[in-house]
Amino acid sequence: MPFKIFLCAGLLLALALTGACGKKRKPVAPPVQAPPPSGGEVSPSELEGLASYYGDPHHGRPTANGEIFDKHAMTAAHRTLPFQTRVRVHNLENDKAVDVRINDRGPFVGGRIIDLSEEAGKRLGLVGPGTARVRLEILTMPENEVGVYAVQVGAFSIRKNADDLRRRLEKRYDHVTVTSYDSGNGTFYRVRVGAESSLAKVNQLARMLQGEDLQGMIVLLDEKN
Repeated sequence: MPFKIFLCAGLLLALALTGACGKKRKPVAPPVQAPPPSGGEVSPSELEGLASYYGDPHHGRPTANGEIFDKHAMTAAHRTLPFQTRVRVHNLENDKAVDVRINDRGPFVGGRIIDLSEEAGKRLGLVGPGTARVRLEILTMPENEVGVYAVQVGAFSIRKNADDLRRRLEKRYDHVTVTSYDSGNGTFYRVRVGAESSLAKVNQLARMLQGEDLQGMIVLLDEKN
């Protein structure tokens, strides 16, 4: 689950580190980042932070890119990295690492930067503590990600709340829209900002919104979900 869109970060970090108290850790060298393709600049803040994992009840449901989520596959959710990006996730607390493919958007909890499938979480040692501090190493990114992108900064069950946020953002940003979405469990009103033709521009927009404590996710404007 191309800020994206995710608040008790200090508490989560404390919980994540509790299980490691008293253990001697080996120093972990910073991974070398593969150069992103043209237009795919990635902020350092999106590459180090807390990792979590998810499985049921999401297993068998569509991911943000339209695939069916398989908790046994080596996949992950990130708020901004383009779909099909391959990432090596380094657990800074136990020196383990796993390679995953981005096929979903999230996580939407402050301080967390990636949400791994259950299988990837097990291999990285997250089962039990639930989270761990990680660093992401980008292995490959899609070379030609074509589309028009926006940053989704909220989804509300009450239309008025969505309209209030839209009016606030319209004072500083262009192309602020509210669209309805029938989830099957009710209608949600999604607030989206921007209409950018490149990943670099939409990533820059997402970072600006994050500066206003709006943890959004990058979406294709022509996507159906």
